[in-house]
Amino acid sequence: MSVLTRDEAQTRAQLIDVQRYTIDLDLTRGADTFDSTTVIGFTTRTAGDTFVEVRPAALRSVTLDGHPLDPAALDDNRLPLTGLTPGPHELRVEAAMAYSHTGEGMHRFTDPTDGETYTYTQLFMEDVQRVFAAFDQPDLKAVFDLTVTAPDGWTVLANGVTEDLGDGTWRAATTPLLSTYLVAVAAGPWHSVRTEHRGLPFGIHCRRSLAPYLDADAEEILDITRACYDRYHEKFEEPYPFDSYDQAFVPEFNAGAMENPGLVTFRDEFIHRSAVTDTERQTRAMVIAHEMAHMWFGDLVTLRWWDDIWLNESFAEYMGYQTLTEATRFTGTWVDFGVARKAWGYDADQRPSTHPVAPDADAVPDTASALLNFDGISYAKGASALRQLVAWLGEKDFLAGINTHFQRHKFANATLADFIASLAHHTDRDVHAWADTWLRTTGVDTLTATVTEHPGQTALTLTRDGSRPHRITVGIYDRDLIDGATLVRRELSEVDIPADGEHSLPGPRPALVVPNDQDLTYAKIRLDPHSEEAALRGLSRVPDPLTRAVLWNCLRDMVRDGELEPLTYLEAARAHLPGERELANVQGVLAFARTQIADRYTTPTERPDALALLTDLCTDLIRRTEDGSDPGLRLTAVRTLIDSAAHADTIRDWYDSGSVPGGPELDPELRWRILGRLCVLGAVDDAVIEAELTQDPSATGRQGAAHCRAALPDPEAKRAAWDAMFTTDELSNYLFTATAQGFWQPEQNDLLHPYVARYFPDAVAVAHRRGPAIADAAGRHAFPAHAIDTHTLTLGESCIEDDDPIPALRRRLADQLDDLARALKIRTATAAS
Repeated sequence: MSVLTRDEAQTRAQLIDVQRYTIDLDLTRGADTFDSTTVIGFTTRTAGDTFVEVRPAALRSVTLDGHPLDPAALDDNRLPLTGLTPGPHELRVEAAMAYSHTGEGMHRFTDPTDGETYTYTQLFMEDVQRVFAAFDQPDLKAVFDLTVTAPDGWTVLANGVTEDLGDGTWRAATTPLLSTYLVAVAAGPWHSVRTEHRGLPFGIHCRRSLAPYLDADAEEILDITRACYDRYHEKFEEPYPFDSYDQAFVPEFNAGAMENPGLVTFRDEFIHRSAVTDTERQTRAMVIAHEMAHMWFGDLVTLRWWDDIWLNESFAEYMGYQTLTEATRFTGTWVDFGVARKAWGYDADQRPSTHPVAPDADAVPDTASALLNFDGISYAKGASALRQLVAWLGEKDFLAGINTHFQRHKFANATLADFIASLAHHTDRDVHAWADTWLRTTGVDTLTATVTEHPGQTALTLTRDGSRPHRITVGIYDRDLIDGATLVRRELSEVDIPADGEHSLPGPRPALVVPNDQDLTYAKIRLDPHSEEAALRGLSRVPDPLTRAVLWNCLRDMVRDGELEPLTYLEAARAHLPGERELANVQGVLAFARTQIADRYTTPTERPDALALLTDLCTDLIRRTEDGSDPGLRLTAVRTLIDSAAHADTIRDWYDSGSVPGGPELDPELRWRILGRLCVLGAVDDAVIEAELTQDPSATGRQGAAHCRAALPDPEAKRAAWDAMFTTDELSNYLFTATAQGFWQPEQNDLLHPYVARYFPDAVAVAHRRGPAIADAAGRHAFPAHAIDTHTLTLGESCIEDDDPIPALRRRLADQLDDLARALKIRTATAAS
C-alpha cells in the first residue's frame, strides 16, 4: 500500500479544504464485506490535481461533480482527481469494503460463547481507507454525517448520539470538525449501561456474554468517568466539546484504548471475568482518565502531522496519572508509573531505535515511519518530561498555557511550536530552551550521588552524565534510633542540576541518600556505595512507596547495565518483597524478576535456581496472606508461583481441586494459567486442553487453548502452531498472539532449535501478507526471545539487512535484537565476575 508522505499531505492541504463527509455504511451484506458510500464536499483553492484514498474489496462507482470517473484508475489505495478547478466540488464513492480480523479498519468478531457478532472501527493513522473514501490526513478536518444499516437487534454507536430510524437504519448526530482518523462506529447487540452526568449522556457497552462482569463493575467505571470529567472541567476552561460520552469495551482490540471523540473504544479485557488486583483496577481507571484527556488534547486540538503524536500521547499519559491521583481513590498512581510504566520509556530510549520525544519533521517523512513512534518514548518518557516541566514551571503556569493552547487552536490543528508559544505566554522562563533540551534530544541522563564526610558535616555532590537540566528532590535518610532497621527521612531537599554545586548536609553521614526521591525527573540514578548497601539491606524499610519505586528502578537499571548481578536483584526481592506494602512495587519487581532475569539474564544452568528462589518467595507471600488480609498480594504471588513452577505436582493439585489451599478458588484466568504451565512441563496433553475449552468456550477460552496447544512439548503441536501463525493466515490478531506467546519456552530449547532460523524469513513473509498489526505481533510475541546466542543475533541482523521487512516488523526486530545483545552482555559480565 502507498503510504502518505508529509510533503504530499502539505501539498494537498494547500490545494483543498474539506467541509463535509456524508457516509452510509451497510453492515447487512454478509460476513466478508460491507457496503460503503461516501460523499465528500470539498473546495479547491486553485486549479490542480490531487487524490483520495480508498482500499476497497470492490470499487463500484466514482463520480466527481456528477461526472463518472473510471474505477479502474484506482492505483493501489489512491484514486486520482485530476483537472480540478477552483471552487466547490462533490466526490461520491461507492464500494464494497472487506471486514478485518486484525483489529484494523472495520473489525468483525463472532463471540464463540453465544454466536453474536460485533463490528467496530479502528481508523488510526491510515486505516480510514479500509472503511470509507477519505482525504486521509489529520489537518483536513471536516464535519461528518453518518448513517449505518445494521442487522435486527443491533445497536449502533458513533461519535455523536445515534438515533434508530427503524428497519435497521441508524443515524448519528453531525459531528463538529474532526480529523478522519477519529471517526468511530461500533455496531452489534451490545449490552449497555446508560446514565447522564451534568446533562451529558454517558454510556458503557460490552458484548452480551460479558454483561454480568460489566454490571458488577459499572458503578466503579462510571464513578471514575464522572470524577475525571469533573476534574478536567476544573483544570480546563474549554468545556467538553462533544454531545455524549460513550465507552465501548470491544473484542480483539490491538491497543489499550482509542480516543475517538464521544466514543472511546477499549480492549474488553478491561471487563474482568476473573479476579484482579487493585493495581489492575487502577490501570483501567488510568486508561479511562488518559482517554478522556484526549477529548481536549488530540480531539479538540489535533496534531497537524504525525511528528507531533507525542503531544497527544504524552499529555494524555501525564494527565491520566495526575488526574486519577487528584480525583479518585487511586492516590498512588505515580508509584505504578515509576516502577512499571517508566521502565518502558527507559528501555526504549537506550536502544538504537530511540528518537526524540518530539522528532524533527524530517524524521517522520511518512505514515509508515510515524507508526513506529508509538512507543515508550512518546508515552512514558514524554509524560515524564511533562511532569518535570510542571516541577520546573509550576502547575499554575502550565495549566494557563494549556488553556491558552485550547483557546487558540480548538477544532483545528497545532504543532509543537504552537504548544510552546502558548506556554511561553504565561511565564518568563525560557520554555523554548527547555523544549530543545528535553524534547529534541535522545537518551537517558544518569545522576550519580557522591557523599564525602567532613568533620561535623557531610557533603553531597550530584554528577550528571547527560545534557538536560533537572529539578529534583533528594531524600536524606537515617536509621531509626529504636529498631535500627527502619529508615527515617531526615529531609527532602529541592536541587537543580547542573546549577547547584556541592550540598552540605549538617550532622552525621546519612544512612541513605536518594537522588530524584519523588521521581519528578526522567533519569537513571546511581547511589553512592554506602547508600547502595543500605538500599540492598533495608529497601523495604524505606517509608515512602514512591521512594521505594525509585530504588527498585535503580537496581533494575544496574542489572540491565551490567553493574549488579541478576542474582543480587533476586536476593533483594526475596528479602524485601515480603515486607513491601505497595502492591504496584511487588508486581513490578516480580514481573522483571520472572520475565527478564529468570528467562533472559540467567544462563540455562542458572535458571532453575532463579525459578526456585521465585517459587520460595511466592510461597512465603502466600503463607503470609492466609488470613485474607491482602487478596491482591496473594493473587500476585499465586500467579507468579504458577509461572515459575519447575515441577507439576503442586499446581496440578490446585488445578484438579479447583482451588489454591486457603484460596483463591480457580477462576478461568487461573485455570488457563495453570494449564499453560502444565503444558510447558509436559504434564498434560491435548485432551485436557479440549476438556477445559469445553468448560470455558469463550473468546478468552479459545485464546487460552491456542496458547496451551502451542506450549506442548510435542513436535506435532509445534508444527501445527507454526503453520497457524505463518502459513494459513486464518488466525485473528488475538489468536495469533496467544499462539505466539505459547510457542517459545526456555524449557524446550532442543525441540525449538530448528524454528529459530525459520522465524526470520517466515515473519517477513507474513508481515508483507497481513500488514502492520500482525507484523507487530510477529515481532513482539513470536520472536525467539529465549534463543540468546550470537547465532540468533547474526540471523536477525542479516534479516534486517537483506530481507526487506516492512517498517513495523523491522523496528520490532531491531529492538528485540538489541535486547538480546544486552542479555548476552549481562550473562557474560556475570560469568566473568
